[in-house]
Amino acid sequence: MIDYEIFKKQPLLFERLRTIISFMNKEQLRLIVYNIRYCTGTGWKFHFPFPYIGYLKKTYKRMLQISKFIKSYNPDIVGLLEVDCGSHRTSRLNQAQTIGHKLGHFHIYQSKYHHKSFIKKAPLFKHQGNAFLTSKEIRATKLHYFDHGVKRLVIELELENCVLFLVHLSLKYRHRHYQLNDLAQLIKSTNKPVIIAGDFNVLWGNRELELFLAATNLSSANSKMLPTFPSNSPSKQIDYILHSQSIEIINFQVPNVEYSDHLPLICDFKIK
Repeated sequence: MIDYEIFKKQPLLFERLRTIISFMNKEQLRLIVYNIRYCTGTGWKFHFPFPYIGYLKKTYKRMLQISKFIKSYNPDIVGLLEVDCGSHRTSRLNQAQTIGHKLGHFHIYQSKYHHKSFIKKAPLFKHQGNAFLTSKEIRATKLHYFDHGVKRLVIELELENCVLFLVHLSLKYRHRHYQLNDLAQLIKSTNKPVIIAGDFNVLWGNRELELFLAATNLSSANSKMLPTFPSNSPSKQIDYILHSQSIEIINFQVPNVEYSDHLPLICDFKIK
């Protein structure tokens, strides 16, 4: 039985105990970030009988494999890049919706091309997007678009204690850095701890992000700089999870699976 009279006489002890209990009660969350390449696969089958024919093949079987893999890690939040939202490849099924249903998650998806882009009207391409899936209470969602590049979408997902941004940056160096500048402005307008995740396409290496990280005071969850691309022989780190200093990374891993040309990122974290 606790003698609460002790705490009345020693308020400092009470504050310390309350802090410890509060920390122990903080929820640990698991985030998976995965560029799934529209569930079209990888390896020689992707290029058989001629290069890149895999982009036109049916994807249902691979989608089920990816769904099963993600579910095995029991994530709270999933960020999916290169999702097919209903083309002939999926027999008009929305991959974000289907995977989300199998996980028991809510889903938010959108075409990664700006509505004024001619690509948004092209067959197949108009169904290509990105998505967030989550089992947690969603406080708000927003869709932002960069001013430069072909892939312009930024999905903002606000949960109780943090805000997440999902991005797929441009392949062009100049456009990529315009987009990073736009991201920095988005972070400044956020009053909760932040996570920015996705495919950053930093083909010139980690040094591309040095100024951005310094300006935003973000850190990479991948402290060992594990490579994420290509999945069959990883040599480049182009997929990232960046976070505020008030977010504590408990565990980070890059499973060696070849369902896509990218490797997935799995990150367990707490709000400090």
